[in-house]
Amino acid sequence: MAILPIVETPDPRLKQVSQPVDAVTDELRRLMDDMLETMYAAPGIGLAAIQVGEPVRVLVIDLQELPEGEEDEDKRVRAPLYFVNPEILERSQEMTTYNEGCLSVPEQYAEIDRPSVIRARWLDYDGNAHEQEIDGFLATVLQHEMDHLEGILFIDHLSKLKRDMVLKKLTKMRKLAA
Repeated sequence: MAILPIVETPDPRLKQVSQPVDAVTDELRRLMDDMLETMYAAPGIGLAAIQVGEPVRVLVIDLQELPEGEEDEDKRVRAPLYFVNPEILERSQEMTTYNEGCLSVPEQYAEIDRPSVIRARWLDYDGNAHEQEIDGFLATVLQHEMDHLEGILFIDHLSKLKRDMVLKKLTKMRKLAA
């Protein structure tokens, strides 16, 4: 496995629509393994293939939740999820707001409204088909990552004024780091 470079805004690759995958192959599984390792190292909880420069409809998620009653951050449980050619079949009318961030828009966050519940269909790591109703934080993260497959960043859900403010902060942060 390898840690891959993460593509950051304003790289134009982040605006392209990713292509469907014909089959889950060993090569695709290697990409998913590398994406997962990259995501953990970043650290993050979700990563779309385009964020590592691969314009295919693949993403990985691991919420790395703490067991109930546990407070020690080192006790987070890894439970990776793999989504190949994910599709949203239904969205609830009820919305949920989360303060979202993105590895491609580093250290910037904004409140984003998304449907609370979705019904999704996808293939997993082994090419098995799934269809499931998903809610809570996983529904938000899956929708965020699926936006990447359409060339959409979380900041694209903001007003032009708020988006420009986030991008200005990002530019300033990069200048200070240089």
